[in-house]
Amino acid sequence: MFASRRGALAALLLLCCCCFAPNAAVAELADKLRDDSELSQFYSLLEQNPVANATLALRSCTIFVPTNEAFQRYKGTAQVLYHMTTAAFSQSQLKTSVTSDMEGNPPLYITNGRNGDIYVNNARIIPSLSVELTNREGKRQVMHIIDEVLEPLTAKSSSTEMNNMDAMQFMRVADQLNLGNRTLRTYRTQVTMAKKESLFESPGFHTFLVPIDEGFKHSTRSGLVDAKVIDGHVIPNTVIFTAASEHDEPKTSAAFEDQIKVTVSFFKQKDGKMYVKSNTFLGDAKHKEGVVLAEIVKANIPIKNGVVHLIHRPLMIIDTTVTQFLQFLTDNGENGALRKFYEVIMDAGGGVLEGINNLSEVTILAPSNEAWNISSIDNIVRDRKKMTDILNMHIIKDRLNVEKIRQKNANLIAQVPTVNNRTFLYFNVRGEGADTVVTVEGGGVNATVLQADVAQTNGFVHIIDRVLGVPHTTVLGKLQTDPMMSDTYRMGQFSHFNDQLNNTLRRYTYFVPRDKAWQKTELDYPSAHKKLFMRDFYYHSKNLLERHLVIADHAYTMKELVQMSLTDTVVLQTFRDSLKVKIEEEAGHLHDEYASHEWTEYVILWNYKKINVYRPDVECTNGIIHVIDAPLLEEKDIVVSGGSYLPESSICIMLANLIMITVAKFLN
Repeated sequence: MFASRRGALAALLLLCCCCFAPNAAVAELADKLRDDSELSQFYSLLEQNPVANATLALRSCTIFVPTNEAFQRYKGTAQVLYHMTTAAFSQSQLKTSVTSDMEGNPPLYITNGRNGDIYVNNARIIPSLSVELTNREGKRQVMHIIDEVLEPLTAKSSSTEMNNMDAMQFMRVADQLNLGNRTLRTYRTQVTMAKKESLFESPGFHTFLVPIDEGFKHSTRSGLVDAKVIDGHVIPNTVIFTAASEHDEPKTSAAFEDQIKVTVSFFKQKDGKMYVKSNTFLGDAKHKEGVVLAEIVKANIPIKNGVVHLIHRPLMIIDTTVTQFLQFLTDNGENGALRKFYEVIMDAGGGVLEGINNLSEVTILAPSNEAWNISSIDNIVRDRKKMTDILNMHIIKDRLNVEKIRQKNANLIAQVPTVNNRTFLYFNVRGEGADTVVTVEGGGVNATVLQADVAQTNGFVHIIDRVLGVPHTTVLGKLQTDPMMSDTYRMGQFSHFNDQLNNTLRRYTYFVPRDKAWQKTELDYPSAHKKLFMRDFYYHSKNLLERHLVIADHAYTMKELVQMSLTDTVVLQTFRDSLKVKIEEEAGHLHDEYASHEWTEYVILWNYKKINVYRPDVECTNGIIHVIDAPLLEEKDIVVSGGSYLPESSICIMLANLIMITVAKFLN
């Protein structure tokens, strides 16, 4: 009925065009479209639509025109009238939504992107190409060029009545809609059982995240979808299309009250896949705190009261172990962002996965797919033993979320042992809230946590941007970027001592005092310390650093130095002279409120001093760094400008003794 009325209206309008404006079908805006070769595909469709032609001839309108490039990416059949509205809107006049001319008049949503760009649904308006004209009837018309074809909600069959439906109506008739092979029966049933229909029927502008049936294969998962979980899948009063979404910007969900607080955010992987995550940062006995990830399997479905995104599993529900989370990578395609990590685990043999499965509490640092795309890793992957050691470097026997890392990180860089007993991880947390940045160092590699606190029943997964233990930078690059070695790097800059450390034809073993070691030196020798970090005294600092740098055909690990020390003092050729040391192994123990750990510690015996090795075997592409707790400092190193610098405490004692002797002589 509606279609026949629409056809009659088009015929009437065209008759008017013939009587009063014989050339109106090629009015100015139509001329503009016809003459622009970059818009030819849309113009071709428009020519075939009598209603669209009549609107251009006689009425005010706004028309959103996709480029030919946008049509090349689009796989469906474009609906011309969905790109038009019978009112003229400049860019500044586009607010919230406009009504399209398509049957049922479904809305087009207007949002602002990260850079101030204006979006119509998921299409960006190209700002410099908008045109405003007046047709021969004196009607104002505006054309905006967009980078994507607008896609309305459509049915599988033309006999299905489409009446501009809300989110609840959408779920009820989902089987009849063009959603691929995706069905929504399980989630729809849970919404009805929880009596939450009104949330999906509410007028306004909302974002609905709807899990597909495939996401409920886990036998008990559907029973965990209660009213609060359903609330956590709705972002009220905000329409978010993926192209305009702010990366990892938390939005308040409908599950945000005194007893439970859940935010939702969108993010995009480098492979182009879009994900959404819930973060329950205040939970209860049934709704555990932590992050849950879900891939968006069909995005940007416009409806009467907002937009729907179909997701591959429900948010908020934490019902899998870390092992199950990783196994889903191959079983049913979940968590594709970590596919490569799982493949490497399986290629290394069953021991790594079995080890994870045997841990009652575990944290995994999982490199993203892109993290594995480095040439230096190819040979290592073929070495099963080496690869197993590297994988174990990513496993922590503890439930360690960002909040616990922050507690450990108070006033220092947090040191955490891994399953690989010879390796520690060093965490650093900067910023608060949404600005929090977590970095981790392991085996000489600094990685940034891309996605933290992905919660499982027995621990957490943190997605990182590099593979730990696979060096990708030189000794110089490591010094430049590691927050624990910044003072040694700064000292080496004064004399250009650092320049040589980028040489990949040499092999370096560098004993690097950590910043805390230099701070201790400042307490003992404040005047000398000050001068060592002054450019005018670069000669002294250069001499000191040269003692720490061993240059040979081979870079020495701590294990190798221990073996060499079993028979005699080890003599290592440094930049200027030789370094005579012995290295001993000791058993280390750590007891904190979370766990008890044991590992091997190393001690350097040098010049009648015992110096702890804080971080052994930091591998680089041209050598190894050993981070130590004190500089290899001799008395002669602190003689600068002709003066010998003793600790202030020693000077005070000497003065006190001198005064006592003087007083005693005077009294006698």
